[in-house]
Amino acid sequence: MYLKDENKIWIASGNDGADPIYLLPEMMNRHGLITGATGTGKTTTMKAIAEALSEMGTPTFLADIKGDVSGMCKPGKLKGKITDRIEYLKIQDYTPTAYPVTFFDFFGQKGIPVRLAVSTLGPILLARILGLNDTQTGVLQIVFKIADDSNLLMLDFKDLRSMLQYAGDNAKAFTTQYGNITTASVGAIQRRLLTLESAGAESFFGEPELDLQDWFTTDDQGRGAVNILDCVSLSQDPLLYSTFLLWMLSELFETLPEVGNPKKPKMVFFFDEAHLLFKDAPKALLQKIEQIVRLIRSKGVGIFFITQNPSDIPNAVLSQLGNKIQHALRPFTPNDQKAIKAVAASLRSNPDFNSETAISELANGEALISALDEVGSPQMVKRGFIYPLRCGGGVADPELVESITKSSPLYAKYAEPFDRYSAYEALEENKQREAQQREQEALEAQQQKELQQQEKEAAKPKPKPSGGRSSSRATPLEKALTSTLSQFGRTASRELARGLFGTRKK
Repeated sequence: MYLKDENKIWIASGNDGADPIYLLPEMMNRHGLITGATGTGKTTTMKAIAEALSEMGTPTFLADIKGDVSGMCKPGKLKGKITDRIEYLKIQDYTPTAYPVTFFDFFGQKGIPVRLAVSTLGPILLARILGLNDTQTGVLQIVFKIADDSNLLMLDFKDLRSMLQYAGDNAKAFTTQYGNITTASVGAIQRRLLTLESAGAESFFGEPELDLQDWFTTDDQGRGAVNILDCVSLSQDPLLYSTFLLWMLSELFETLPEVGNPKKPKMVFFFDEAHLLFKDAPKALLQKIEQIVRLIRSKGVGIFFITQNPSDIPNAVLSQLGNKIQHALRPFTPNDQKAIKAVAASLRSNPDFNSETAISELANGEALISALDEVGSPQMVKRGFIYPLRCGGGVADPELVESITKSSPLYAKYAEPFDRYSAYEALEENKQREAQQREQEALEAQQQKELQQQEKEAAKPKPKPSGGRSSSRATPLEKALTSTLSQFGRTASRELARGLFGTRKK
């Protein structure tokens, strides 16, 4: 709940509601971390913060990787655990509320389609999606460079395939200027593209492209848009999921203006299953993520990572996350015990309880919260129950999702793909011109050969007429027949010649 009078986000309460716990809007761009074991309330906490941000007019982005976030588009119900929590926290002004949700989906089935041009994503991130090694990544970079230098747009898969084939067919010509292009690497990239296509990811590449500025909107009540990306199917391809999220951060970092330290964030991103962002990421990519997380806060953007254990996040990134919400962890193994001890040590201690003990005792929906104060210093960790959601829980009905999606003004902008003139069309035209040129050269060569044959035949000496008596004694009928046959032969020869030279009239 967002308290306008106090300019605070009431996120939780302890001691029967007598000890409210707040997050400060001006510190939300210092990022945050929500951790805990499966089923302990991480998603509920994420949604509770998103509700408060929406009420203060800040748009949010939520990656719905488990399919349990879409209920934010409908009001909650006063029953069961919601009623119990309201009574326990002594909440007086609870009102079930539906929030201004816009649904997006990579595959266009549960929301507005999300697309990116191949050239927009770039060779480095695309190589990560395809799982290429260093050599193959180098070849892909060369292909992108050739396309850029040749003013060939690569928008979708067929553009990329055409460019790969073009580069492979002309590898010798490109080697001196761009570097070695091996047939094996080109073939490997083509096979990876085929695998990605068979998984249905081909629809993600193309136009119209997603414009992230369309997420910075408010409704007629001034509430920030809640942009939900359905990632249930996408989670089957974690590289595509994580790479898209990285692209979003990079795009915002490069395009948004500097705003310093705003009173509230311009947008907050929530990345569930955050460990997928960092899994198997090369060192260079990890350094890029760290740089973006460190610097993007000056653009007014906050990032919350949601995962089971803080150890899922690299230390360089973890150190940038100021607001920490820790749900229960269960010490089933010695490694779990070590993890709990490390988490407790990272929180500013509270003399009222032992953080290490509390982490394993927390009930579902209860958390240890260490928020930043007005000057950006971590406050003493507090223990409390998360404020009950005003929105609906679980999954929204498909009919409701479809209705909201099609009524969105963005639906008309993104629903239908289009295919404009790009690398594929340009290279196909070039192939046709080359084929026509080869045909013309072949025809001219054939004509030249026939002309030479005719000249050779004409240069041969003609046979002399026979001096025999039979020839001089031909009858008038024989003479007429011979004349007719000769005329027929000359006519047939002329018709054949016109046909070969392509000038025959019909």
